[in-house]
Amino acid sequence: MARNFARSISFPLSPSRSSKPRAPSASAYHARSVSLPCRSHPILAHLHTHIRAVRAWAQQGPASASASVAAGLAHVDALHAALGDLLDLPEAQALLSGAGASTDRFLDAFLRLADAHGCFQESVVALKQDVAEALTAVRRRDGARLASAVRAQRRAGKELARLAAAARECAVRPSRLSILGSGGQVGAAEAEVTGLLMESAAATASASAALFGTVAAMSASVASVAAESCSCKRTAALVCLVKAKKKSRSGEQVEEEETMGAVAERLEELEECIEELEAGSEKVFRSLVQTRVALLNIHTLHIF
Repeated sequence: MARNFARSISFPLSPSRSSKPRAPSASAYHARSVSLPCRSHPILAHLHTHIRAVRAWAQQGPASASASVAAGLAHVDALHAALGDLLDLPEAQALLSGAGASTDRFLDAFLRLADAHGCFQESVVALKQDVAEALTAVRRRDGARLASAVRAQRRAGKELARLAAAARECAVRPSRLSILGSGGQVGAAEAEVTGLLMESAAATASASAALFGTVAAMSASVASVAAESCSCKRTAALVCLVKAKKKSRSGEQVEEEETMGAVAERLEELEECIEELEAGSEKVFRSLVQTRVALLNIHTLHIF
């Protein structure tokens, strides 16, 4: 990773606060460690901050629904906004234009991540439709319709779990990227920029895996509750509900109503979470595409 290199950045440094014009001394460009601040370009420090925030969110294991998931999406979006600022710097573009094969690997990594988030958006749309269908079935006490919606919801959950596994694979790939140039030598400034790209890709992949996995777990939990409320071992869900209506004791009818009410409440919570996810996931997808486009432009300019 980049933190193994001494960092001596050739980017424009923060302007001196001294009123006397003088040439920068050698100490102004001293090597620095990751843990200590330096007069490096502020965009680099800003990007480091967002990388740490994304990693912290992914490692904490988001426990509850919409608030935590929405926060994760916001962190990833902020990370790529900062990464876009870095890629806009002419100095960073000059360094990356000579990165050669490393740039190709970064292009592949961010393409995989953009594809994963594009598929995530499709899965979220499908899941939203399945949840809406299940809610309608619960409100109409239509057991067969609810069972069908639950099966569809489980399929959507499995797709989200598959995407989480794919994102975890993306998290491994960037960490193996070589930051050596074609001649086996790399400057400190190039190591800094290339290392930040590597860390950004790895952090995004880890957060994406956590995000997809959390939504898949939420969907599976709600689907399980809905299935248990309307199914039995040997008969269709509709038969169960019909039998429930024929029960003579009012206590059992009240219990049935309470159960279906609890299912409807869980489905509504999931529906609200999905609605919050849609806007955030769209922003992250666009950010990933913009990051890859910026890298592709740098790569193309180097070729021609």
